[in-house]
Amino acid sequence: MAGVVAHFRILACALALAVTLGAGSLAALEDADRSAARSVIEKQIDAFRRDDAAAAFGLAAPSIQGMFPTQELFLDMVRRGYAPVYRPRSFEFGPVRESGEGIEQAVRVQDGEGVDWDAVYSLERQPDGTWRISGCRLVKRPGEAV
Repeated sequence: MAGVVAHFRILACALALAVTLGAGSLAALEDADRSAARSVIEKQIDAFRRDDAAAAFGLAAPSIQGMFPTQELFLDMVRRGYAPVYRPRSFEFGPVRESGEGIEQAVRVQDGEGVDWDAVYSLERQPDGTWRISGCRLVKRPGEAV
């Protein structure tokens, strides 16, 4: 009987260790995903600043790419409809959360006129494991006039 109890204790300790190590790996994966998502957003904003349509378009998810026949039309849509992220004076990352489709990353943006905006980026994990931008919602921060 003592041998059985000792065996269960060993199994319980091994299980506790596996759960602890697994949780540590999961936290690291989440940090890696946050970092990767932020990197994709930064790279796209940098591409917008350079008017590099190919680079900016390449960071968009296939669902977004499918809406535009050319990279230049995509860039033109961003120029007209998303000026705060097209030419931000500054930007700062806010909270990130998991969504049903991937990640939502909040970004505080100040546009070229000094107006503050909240941009909420949606990102989807691609089959190759990379993250791509699947959407961006812009909301003027409270108290700002447009």
